[in-house]
Amino acid sequence: MSTHVDLLITNAKYLVTVNKTNEIFQNYSIAITDGKISHVGPAKELSTLVATNTFDATHHLISPGLINSHTHLAMSLLRGWAEGVNLQGFLERVWAAEGAIMDAPTCELGTELGALEALLSGTTTTLDMYLNPEATHKGAVRVGLRHICGPIFFDFPGLDGLEWKDRMERAREWPNVLRNIGGPFIPTYFMPHSTYTDSPEHLSEVAEIAAEFNANIHLHVSETQAENDDVMNRYGKTPTEVCRDTGILKRHTLYGHGVHLSDSDMEILAKSHGAVAHCPGSNLKLGSGVAQFNKMVASGVKVGLGTDGCSSSNDLDMFSVIRLAAHLVAHTGTPADVDLLQIIRAATADGAEAVGLGDRIGSIEVGKEADLIAIDLLQPHLTPVHNVLALLVFAAGRGDVTDVWVAGEHVVSHRTSTKIDAKDLINRVNARIAVLADI
Repeated sequence: MSTHVDLLITNAKYLVTVNKTNEIFQNYSIAITDGKISHVGPAKELSTLVATNTFDATHHLISPGLINSHTHLAMSLLRGWAEGVNLQGFLERVWAAEGAIMDAPTCELGTELGALEALLSGTTTTLDMYLNPEATHKGAVRVGLRHICGPIFFDFPGLDGLEWKDRMERAREWPNVLRNIGGPFIPTYFMPHSTYTDSPEHLSEVAEIAAEFNANIHLHVSETQAENDDVMNRYGKTPTEVCRDTGILKRHTLYGHGVHLSDSDMEILAKSHGAVAHCPGSNLKLGSGVAQFNKMVASGVKVGLGTDGCSSSNDLDMFSVIRLAAHLVAHTGTPADVDLLQIIRAATADGAEAVGLGDRIGSIEVGKEADLIAIDLLQPHLTPVHNVLALLVFAAGRGDVTDVWVAGEHVVSHRTSTKIDAKDLINRVNARIAVLADI
């Protein structure tokens, strides 16, 4: 008897599973039903399946969608706005622009733009920290992205004008907000900005409400040495020690950056089963330093990869992040220290664990949600294929991604969004940012 499935991706030239044994198959097919992977096997074995839709992957590599574990999507509107500055100079310049335009509708618009860029380049999940998360989530879901976001916490009103009590109230409302907006499943997150913009007392409150709502936590930690020095001068502790002592690390916690973590910090984070989003491009561009990728992994810290926001990294290209992460390992050590598989896992399976979705996405396995990308191998720069992992790390790029599925939905087909009109979006963005010419 034949089995009916929603989608059959047939005869993939290469299937990079990133499963527990990191298998790579040739001439394999994948079946998807109700948004999940229902079958994985040799093309001949799955040929008896009856599919509502099919995709011929004869000349494609199929892999899990990439996971951007730290970004600020709405800042796509500020691409190229702050150049030639360090983190402090960047913040001063960007905050002025944000104050001028970043109301809720503009945050939604900027996130829609960033989500489209992400999906077209093979990123299916982002962990996005930004103002007006309800608006940003609407924009991202409209394009089809798996968009992890959450309420932001600052000690001060900031650009969104919220007092602390307002932030706590919005946190309590957040699960209902997510249910109302819908979209691909995401875990609940609360996002205090950092240990230098949130006091220990307030961080303790975030830890308490996170426990109440079974939420994960994301914040910037040890991005620069100046940050470490500032926090040490204030509290006599490293940012990680502040997170530990305020109860933040009792929840699943993902650090943004982690460039200047000490050995002790890594040990503390590993014991709490925490994770780091490594953002090599942004860190280099702002002169923040180079995170110790291999050392963090060896310490037991789960490491994902991220772009940071477009106003610092200038794009949301996870393939460039993958390549740069590998080059930096070689630069700070030796080429022999580069583990291609570990780099790929950081962008997929380990990235999924870092954001709290390891049981749902990040690998091609039966039962996982179908977040997948197809890479066109009929390209001069992808020929010949001697080493599939080397191809993904050092040769493939975002322009090679032809098709993208999120939870089984075909959100990018033949390099075009199936959800929105890209030209209309670009026109709306250009009209909105015209006001920046007066700043």
